[in-house]
Amino acid sequence: MADIEWDDAAVDALMRPGGEMHKEVQRRALKVERAAKRLCPVDTGRLRGSITHDEPRAIPDGLAVRIGTDVEYAAYVELGTSRMSARPYLRPALDAAR
Repeated sequence: MADIEWDDAAVDALMRPGGEMHKEVQRRALKVERAAKRLCPVDTGRLRGSITHDEPRAIPDGLAVRIGTDVEYAAYVELGTSRMSARPYLRPALDAAR
């Protein structure tokens, strides 16, 4: 069995802004954002134009990034209502990126 040596400084360098992991998470977030915009149904373009992602942030297991919109009706479009069928755009974009 081989010994594994953990280098906290090297891990921190990978995950800090500009580090390789940070860049990779940012690259993947942008890929999901672009796909969501492509899949988003368009009436006025407000919803599509509002889709964005934030900066990667540290979480206990690594890095995370939030992708979405602050438009109040976004969830109704994604999930549907009793009067409107769902027209998902975020979940399929995430699934396609996996």
